Amino acid sequence: SSSVDAMLSAPAADRNKEPILEVLRHSVPSDRPLHALEISSGTGQHVTHFARALRNIIWQPTEYERESLSSIEAYRAHYQLDNVMPAVFLDASLPHQSWAGIRPESLDLILNINMMHISPLACTEGLFRGAGAVLKLQGLLLTYGPYAVNGQISPQSNIEFDRSLRQRNPEWGLRDISLLRSLAQKNGLFLEKTVDMPANNKCLLFRKESVV
Repeated sequence: SSSVDAMLSAPAADRNKEPILEVLRHSVPSDRPLHALEISSGTGQHVTHFARALRNIIWQPTEYERESLSSIEAYRAHYQLDNVMPAVFLDASLPHQSWAGIRPESLDLILNINMMHISPLACTEGLFRGAGAVLKLQGLLLTYGPYAVNGQISPQSNIEFDRSLRQRNPEWGLRDISLLRSLAQKNGLFLEKTVDMPANNKCLLFRKESVV
């Protein structure tokens, strides 16, 4: 069927969806209805995996690339999930007013997996700016990927990965956690927790602070 043909599969997504789900289970309440936005949903493998496990959450997948939007829709159709909304186009570098009609302070959770290092810095800046606007107080922004720490990248495989990204596109490359921390702070978020993940990746959990 055409739907199965459209279902793209990313090996990395297959490997990391379960470890990321574990972090979500520990970080997100399961006893009340929640609203989540995934920015840069990729194939749709993540959002459908999380939605099947965490039924109390209504998930809104989004993408910038048309091929990915088709793939997300194919996964939705395949799994018949009533807690995943139709995928919509979203450009993270744009102000939140153009984020597919998502209202300010309406979300409990924003998810952003493996986007920052393969997009211009404007997307990362826009992600934090938008998250500061559309998350509820005490809402959570969870990001996942490889990062630099205080100007250092380790291990060697990540150094080489960063170099190859920058060769492909000078605007790409591993982002430094200290930069993300300051972007968060500018937008009313703080880095609450860093979780070491398989394959030299990390989950970063940013919390929207209540205004003093």
